[in-house]
Amino acid sequence: MTVRELSRKDKLEFNKLQKRLRRNVGKAIADYNMIEHGDKVMVCVSGGKDSYGMLDVLINLRQSAPVDFELVAVNLDQKQPGFPEEVLPAYLSELDVPYYILEKDTYSIVKEVVPEGKTTCGLCSRLRRGSLYGFAQDIGATKIALGHHRDDIVETLFLNMFFNGKLKAMPPKLLSDDKQNVVIRPLAYCKEKDLARYSQYRSFPIIPCNLCGSQEHLQRVQVKQMLEQWEREYPGRTESIFRSICHISPSQLGDRKLYDFDNLRVERDSALHIPAIRMVNL
Repeated sequence: MTVRELSRKDKLEFNKLQKRLRRNVGKAIADYNMIEHGDKVMVCVSGGKDSYGMLDVLINLRQSAPVDFELVAVNLDQKQPGFPEEVLPAYLSELDVPYYILEKDTYSIVKEVVPEGKTTCGLCSRLRRGSLYGFAQDIGATKIALGHHRDDIVETLFLNMFFNGKLKAMPPKLLSDDKQNVVIRPLAYCKEKDLARYSQYRSFPIIPCNLCGSQEHLQRVQVKQMLEQWEREYPGRTESIFRSICHISPSQLGDRKLYDFDNLRVERDSALHIPAIRMVNL
């Protein structure tokens, strides 16, 4: 995929942006040992700016990476009405990576099971995840790469705090519940605005996301707006929150499963004796 015609100023900006994205992805991969020698990485491509950017950066990094690994692009066609089925095959066929279009009518299942007006994201996510996890095993993929970025991770932190009463987000690397798949998020250190700008420069054929407009989606929009307002008023706050996710002190929180509060004991040297202070009148 070629970059659209750019002015000299835009070329400089694009080069800086591309280097920053590659540096951030490379650092995330190194920090969490996301990709190892011989890995077959299944890159999940939805047709949005983030997954396009992730695939593009990984293709470039593979050329200079210190380890040898394979990339396989996979799109899950959920048979959503109006989904442009021809866009992704046309784009992926121009790249130097094998690709699969996995067809699973999860859309009809969700519509049949979930009552009208109720949240569909939970079931839809589980069905999508199950389909991708199973297919990864079928093709022998050792890692599954998802396109969640830094802002997604911070938004998820607040969604869980506000609506689920839990302090959790999206980890950069995850072992699936059945311990059959390792999920990685190479964009964990990347800002959404950088990916949006990069997508414009690269002219990716974006497929609009209009799946459901469910309650969880609305909640995420509200959290996103809150963070954007914070960022305008206090630049750097989102990055500071993200750093806090990566630097946790269990003893300063309240989860009894993470820290043994029950057995806290003072540690004093019984042999150490400090004499009492005596007042002396001069």
